[in-house]
Amino acid sequence: MAYIALDKASIELAIYNSRGRALKSEILRRTVGGGLQDDRDRSVQVVKALSEVSFQARDGERIGLVGGNGAGKTTMLRLLSRVYPPTSGRVTIDGRISSLIDLSMGMDSDASGYENIEMRGIMLGLDRKAARALIPDIEAFSELGDFLSLPIRTYSSGMMLRLAFAVSTAVHPDILILDEIIGVGDAAFAEKAKKRLQAMVEKASILFLASHDDSTIRSFCTRTLWMKAGRLMMDGEPDKVLAAYAADAV
Repeated sequence: MAYIALDKASIELAIYNSRGRALKSEILRRTVGGGLQDDRDRSVQVVKALSEVSFQARDGERIGLVGGNGAGKTTMLRLLSRVYPPTSGRVTIDGRISSLIDLSMGMDSDASGYENIEMRGIMLGLDRKAARALIPDIEAFSELGDFLSLPIRTYSSGMMLRLAFAVSTAVHPDILILDEIIGVGDAAFAEKAKKRLQAMVEKASILFLASHDDSTIRSFCTRTLWMKAGRLMMDGEPDKVLAAYAADAV
């Protein structure tokens, strides 16, 4: 059974050599969420990206994340994806995770498509044999043909997205993490991608979906977390949480 528990989980990120660069500091703050903290070393700024967040998620839950830019949603998704460890508090995650917040993470531009399939599969928790077993499915879905034998630095951006999406969605996870609903490639491929993603959502035990679109949250989610300045403001039914979030924005 898939299970997630956060107990007063916090993340602080140190940003070096940004003191006195007002525009850069603001961009960095908005990117990771939370607020800037003073540090004894004046060449360092510390971003409190998440602050003592606690909740539990169990099998069958479809959880939406809402909040303004810089609220901490992406940091939360990276924590749940095991990209960021907590700097304090405790995080417990049971189950295989597939995170679609950074499709190209772990891919090597000098390696071939086939080599990247294997490496990305291993990053998703498979052994080498299981990762290689993904190749026929990814070949068929990506429609990249002989390009899979070439270094991916030779790919167009659309080809890269096809490969990254095909690899990232080839494994059916217990826990699926999405940052918005992904649109990939031309119309025909986008329709294929939509159906593949829908199948993943249906099979996943737990879904986390961050979105700025209320209708997406209502369509996919049974529960919603509202984030603001790195803090969890409200946890409940989508309609109630979305109403509170909208009222706060007025």
